[in-house]
Amino acid sequence: MFDVAVIGAGRIGRIHAKNAAAHPQLTLKAVVDPVGDSAATLAAETGAAVSTFDAVLADPTIRGIVVASPTDQHLDQTLRAIAAGKAVLCEKPIDQDLATAKGAAAQLGGKKPLLLGFNRRFDRHFGALKRQLDAGRVGTLESVLIVSHDPAPPPISYVKVSGGLFKDMAIHDFDMARFLLGEEPVEVFASASCLVDPGIGEAGDVDTAKTVLKTASGKICVISNSRRSGYGYDQRVEAYGSNGLLKADNVLESTVAHWGADGPELDAFQNFFLDRYAEA
Repeated sequence: MFDVAVIGAGRIGRIHAKNAAAHPQLTLKAVVDPVGDSAATLAAETGAAVSTFDAVLADPTIRGIVVASPTDQHLDQTLRAIAAGKAVLCEKPIDQDLATAKGAAAQLGGKKPLLLGFNRRFDRHFGALKRQLDAGRVGTLESVLIVSHDPAPPPISYVKVSGGLFKDMAIHDFDMARFLLGEEPVEVFASASCLVDPGIGEAGDVDTAKTVLKTASGKICVISNSRRSGYGYDQRVEAYGSNGLLKADNVLESTVAHWGADGPELDAFQNFFLDRYAEA
């Protein structure tokens, strides 16, 4: 068994804690959160103990730590956990400042594993597309289209602390682009607007964006992001090759379809990321 602790009892922390508690090879030993009631509730639900970050670092039986705290605490807590000899799963982003993150790279590397929470690489649909892509099913990859549209905009209070659409939302798609292209982009172009909610613009952010990435070999990836789709959680990937197309489409709530005089009716898309990427 592998003893772990989860730092943060918010929405993502609760997911990680419950997954760890249910895993046959893990023991969730501790939950840490400055909001005592949140930590106590999650600990009671998972059979863990409420602890402090310092106590978790000092506990030699705890070998892994999940950092699911607010973003501004990610880097400091990850560095301290690594220094204490713990394996770390840190939610994205490691830090909102690129220079700061790069400056910490040497300290982040070491003998213990460090994994960032880019879960979409582990989605079985995107994974199947990637395997066929690597097997040459569509010949040489030439371009990729990634569509990532949320069903509805988040609260303005969240927007103000999120880091913005690119760092909070599109960051998953940047990782997916690198995963599928198999190369690092050398050119980036982006255009964005505030079309969904004026309050998002007043908070200093955008809600609609298109990004184009180009690699040294000429491969192109187009990423479409929106804080509101109007028709559900739109998550699609298309990979265009010299011999064909690979497409991972939206996942529906069920495969049941109704066919009538007005044509077919399909079930709705899975509601949001907690449903769509539950396995990942």
